[in-house]
Amino acid sequence: MDTKIGSLDTCKPTSSAVGCPPANGAVCTVQASPIPYNSAEATLGRHLARRLVQIGVNDVFAVPGDFNLTLLDDLIAEPGLNLVGCCNELNAGYAADGYARSRGVGACAVTFTVGGLSVLNAIAGAYSENLPVICIVGGPNSNDYGTSRILHHTIGLPDFSQELRCFQTVTCYQAVVNNLEDAHELIDTAISTALKESKPVYISVSCNLSAIPYPTFSQEPVPFSLSPKLSNQMGLETAVEAAAKFLNKAVKPVMVGGPKLRVAEACGAFVELADASGYALSVMPSAKGLVPEHHPHFIGTYWGAVSTAFCAEIVESADAYLFAGPIFNDYSSVGYSLLLKKEKAIIVQPDRVVIGNGPAFGCVLMKDFFRALAKRLKPNPTAYENYHRIYVPEGHPLKCEPKEPLRVNVLFEHIQRMLSSETAVIAETGDSWFNCQKLKLPPACGYEFQMQYGSIGWSVGATLGYAQAVPEKRVIACIGDGSFQVTAQDVSTMLRCGQKTIIFLINNGGYTIEVEIHDGPYNVIKNWNYTGLVDAIHNGEGKCWTTKVRCEEELTEAIETATGAKKNCLCFIEVIVHKDDTSKELLEWGSRVSAANSRPPNPQ
Repeated sequence: MDTKIGSLDTCKPTSSAVGCPPANGAVCTVQASPIPYNSAEATLGRHLARRLVQIGVNDVFAVPGDFNLTLLDDLIAEPGLNLVGCCNELNAGYAADGYARSRGVGACAVTFTVGGLSVLNAIAGAYSENLPVICIVGGPNSNDYGTSRILHHTIGLPDFSQELRCFQTVTCYQAVVNNLEDAHELIDTAISTALKESKPVYISVSCNLSAIPYPTFSQEPVPFSLSPKLSNQMGLETAVEAAAKFLNKAVKPVMVGGPKLRVAEACGAFVELADASGYALSVMPSAKGLVPEHHPHFIGTYWGAVSTAFCAEIVESADAYLFAGPIFNDYSSVGYSLLLKKEKAIIVQPDRVVIGNGPAFGCVLMKDFFRALAKRLKPNPTAYENYHRIYVPEGHPLKCEPKEPLRVNVLFEHIQRMLSSETAVIAETGDSWFNCQKLKLPPACGYEFQMQYGSIGWSVGATLGYAQAVPEKRVIACIGDGSFQVTAQDVSTMLRCGQKTIIFLINNGGYTIEVEIHDGPYNVIKNWNYTGLVDAIHNGEGKCWTTKVRCEEELTEAIETATGAKKNCLCFIEVIVHKDDTSKELLEWGSRVSAANSRPPNPQ
């Protein structure tokens, strides 16, 4: 059945919680405009605004500039659409990224070139993470195209294509709308392509066009269809038969979920396969939060040498492993040190299955494959039983002495107790990757981090966007001091939006993750008075509470306040820890990634 974009009823966007957030056009059907259509509003800008609301976008993260001001007026005028003004374009892009992780699609709006090139890094991150983000840019006056005029906000050449060329490598479709005749088609094609491909798109709208009525917009937008992706039935049956034969002869097979479960919308089907097969179930680090950790056969995170205790031993000793949507890069493979053999693996990508060293089957959708395979597998809990036999419950951090300086492992033991179905965790690039990875997520607790792109500072904007998308959840963000210095300004926007996020600012004096890869004086940063900075940003407007903690007693009191008397406030807790206090996983991972980075050139 086609997915409709247009005046149809819609399924309510859901939280990313456990299981797959909506993605790849998972807006089941699309909502009609909430007010009767008025032909006086038949403008390009209002059409674009309506389309955003129809696909499930209720918030657009924007930075105004002279080329997009009229367009912003149109976005503001649309019922159901809220314009969130951000402090800079990079954070607006990160916010759209965080929003898309929960709602299935996000949007940002910036001005020409100076805004576009500023947001570019965030759009590249969304591309790497398979997130449909609609990046809207206010472009030059349509009369200036094809002339020899030089415009401001450019590099001083009459060629206006620099921004477009930059976006071509990090978006799946680019629409330059500089005339009204094909504007309707370009906008609709861009939005539908973002949903189908689950990638960002770029839409540039000339600054003089958005407010002009035009006949193509003179009626309520006609629904258009997103043709569904379908499996090749013969290929599906052959792939399932080959995979079932491969797995049913294995003695101790396992399943490992990867990050592309989200884009394939196959989280539910993956769990159904685990239920049917009885296999031990684990996830790659970048798939944490996509698979329920309360599943009876869940054994943790598979991350090579820094896996959850006993998980790597079970996965790497298996005689068959099914990987669902994996990305094997230098970070996820711990410097290419995974002890896996290709001939033992079934690699299932969103539309392709590869069994061992071959054969490979194309045009086979992951969710179709899992559901069909579940009916063909013999239950085999051997790997999980082996795990259960060798498993030893993990210990707890050493008890702190009174007023002893706080340790990071004690901090995360307290964060663990805060988690529930009403919370979500955002983990910043750095040691928080490893500490948050060890958190046990209760049912419906959200979890997000950016592993493929790994851009420090991502979490501030992403926290803003995620919290805006699911106001019913309380977001807990774990952010290092170095990362926070990159994007700190948009704590201001969180306050303007009345968000009630809890930010743990982990102050250890530098870029700890980089210290463990390769140390140098450049990894030491200027210390800030972080609570003082947030207090200055607060400036008496909005609900905000800040505190510094140096010991467990102060941390306990701070958490009690943040979850009690200040539960409706943005709570900023600066946690001061020793500069060398890192997780053991970071120490191991850093040394292996360092070795991979420092490999000598191959002989010529």
